[in-house]
Amino acid sequence: MLDDVVIVGAGPVGATLALALSDGDLDVVVLDARAPGETLRGDRSLALSHGARLIMERIGTWGALADTADAVTPITRIDISQAGGFGAMQLAADEQGVPALGYVVSYRALQRALDAALARSRVAVRHRMKVDEVRGTPAHATVSLEGNGAEPLLARLAAVADGSGASVAGIARRRHDYGQVAVVAKTWTATPHAGLAYERFTPDGPMALLPEGDHYALVWTATPPRAEALQAIDDELFLAELGERFANRAGTFTKVSDRRAFPLTMEFAAEPAGAHSVVLGNAAQTLHPVAGQGFNVGLRDAWELSQIVLDTPREAIGDRAMLDRYLRVRRTDRMAGIVFTHGLVGIFGNDMPFVRWPRGLALTLLGAVPAAKRAFARAMLFGLH
Repeated sequence: MLDDVVIVGAGPVGATLALALSDGDLDVVVLDARAPGETLRGDRSLALSHGARLIMERIGTWGALADTADAVTPITRIDISQAGGFGAMQLAADEQGVPALGYVVSYRALQRALDAALARSRVAVRHRMKVDEVRGTPAHATVSLEGNGAEPLLARLAAVADGSGASVAGIARRRHDYGQVAVVAKTWTATPHAGLAYERFTPDGPMALLPEGDHYALVWTATPPRAEALQAIDDELFLAELGERFANRAGTFTKVSDRRAFPLTMEFAAEPAGAHSVVLGNAAQTLHPVAGQGFNVGLRDAWELSQIVLDTPREAIGDRAMLDRYLRVRRTDRMAGIVFTHGLVGIFGNDMPFVRWPRGLALTLLGAVPAAKRAFARAMLFGLH
């Protein structure tokens, strides 16, 4: 049997693609390594842009997610500044004519909402399915499964959204190790956050405070030795150093919990499509968390691919012309996300005296010139097309 689309991975990106295709007259199969109802990762914070919310509304999951207690926190303002130099900029939702600039969302709650929507859809979801290899041919893609005797699936298009893309033959990936570690934690301040997020550029690297429930989700970029020290010190000293880094810009920090760390790398597929196959989300590009762009780029991958598939005659799904169209549609936004986040780390992630003044001027001008500020905000909200 030849399926129209086989999706590898039912995480947020794969599930979004499946749901966006569910109203079409297509044979769509989703393969997921999880057991039904299982979440492979612990809960973590995801930053969704306003554009990502619109995608969730279109696939019918935003309402259930927003109605889940403590699952969604709106970001109504963002304060962007650099430590040790002048220059700052503030973005506000009302200036952009949107209810929020973005949202901090519980990964677990999002996955549950997507799983529930998939269960109600016409899409066939097969759990406990581990994919060994995805290989394209001139006629179709072959999706081989782990396990003796497991019959491979044949598809006009194999869309891989499993987070790594390692199973896909013929798609080369590039990797850059930043030599940095992200220390993440929950932290509380003396005054309520009121929907205000912070992006702070320091000599160690970028830092972020994202409003979440009654606290902030903290992302603190540091060198590996510094990150190890930050995990080892007691809460009082950690809070004191955190306050020093923010120069009291966010007020007084009163509590911290759940400190963890992970290394920071950038990895992306130079060409995310091969013969009758495509990678998307983190399988196509894993970005530095600065500015919270990676997950949103992945959701736009899923949405745009779904619209192109739905607009393609069944017999032409997955052919070179369709995949080239997808690559053209996604090229600007995808490369902008890669270059933008990598550039921010390079420009703001060091303490070279000769770049401190220009980057302060850039922040000041972005905040002072309405057209530039509006263009910057729209790119953050909706990406580049």
